[in-house]
Amino acid sequence: MSPRGRVAVVVAVLAAAAAAATVGATVLIWGSDSHAARESVGLRPGAPPFLLDELGVRDDREARKLRSAGRLYGRGERAAAGRLLAGDPSLEARVGAALARWPRGTITELDTLARAHPRSAFVRLHLGLAFYWARRGADARTAWRAAKRADPDSPSAVRAESLAHPEYAPGRPTFVPSFSPPSLAGLSPARQLATLARAARGGNVRAKLLYGVALQRLERPVSAERQYAAAAALAPRDPDARVAAAVGLFDKDRPALAFSRLGPLVNVFPRAPTVRFHLGLLLLWSGQVKAAKAELRQARAEGPQTPLGREASAFLARIGR
Repeated sequence: MSPRGRVAVVVAVLAAAAAAATVGATVLIWGSDSHAARESVGLRPGAPPFLLDELGVRDDREARKLRSAGRLYGRGERAAAGRLLAGDPSLEARVGAALARWPRGTITELDTLARAHPRSAFVRLHLGLAFYWARRGADARTAWRAAKRADPDSPSAVRAESLAHPEYAPGRPTFVPSFSPPSLAGLSPARQLATLARAARGGNVRAKLLYGVALQRLERPVSAERQYAAAAALAPRDPDARVAAAVGLFDKDRPALAFSRLGPLVNVFPRAPTVRFHLGLLLLWSGQVKAAKAELRQARAEGPQTPLGREASAFLARIGR
């Protein structure tokens, strides 16, 4: 598949996710362009997606309005979404209103917002999507790289990284603990996150790991990596903590760093399925499916009835399908 084709696939995945985006009931889940001359003339069909992952677990009035506008936008009712967002001064609403007018003045408005808000990955992500829809591939990639630099600890940066690196699976691999997390049933997502954050403030290694998982699920990779690094510093002989610290370093601009930390742990913890499992996960994310399957099979063989063994089986089944 060509680079442009892979970008199209990633855009489709992100657009589908945007159309179905809701905050889950549970935070913790187990689980000058060289191609320009060959690109078609004119705009791509439809309009760029409006991605609201930045809202995270917010449930205030503004967040609810934005999600309502996002649902309208996702159904193709862009004029209605624009009316709902009209006059709203929030940055998210201004981005949505600019997209709702697509293509009339959208790129100019988003470029103006990007200049006025240099630390906003959200604006640059959408500016890149607008460029992509206008078949300006080089400008799109420049905007997506700028989004990651502007605010690397944000869902928009993770989305932009996926678009800039379509050779990888979308998003980032999430650490999977080898122990079962406590039940947070009955709590809203915001209260779940607050509960996990409070528990992680002390010296409990597992609490830090679980909070890191929640942060990864919310696509805040820098904050998650800090929790994992703190856990590994507290418990350097704990395989979960050491593996999490390695997984937290995964970055599509420099994937070798995570592999260089994780690979040697095979010898440090030769009987811990978590090492093989997460090696398989990182390889799978990197598109090395054959090698990933070998690691996942070994993780399953080392503990078929353990939580990680069952997760490895589930991954292998999905790969098989």
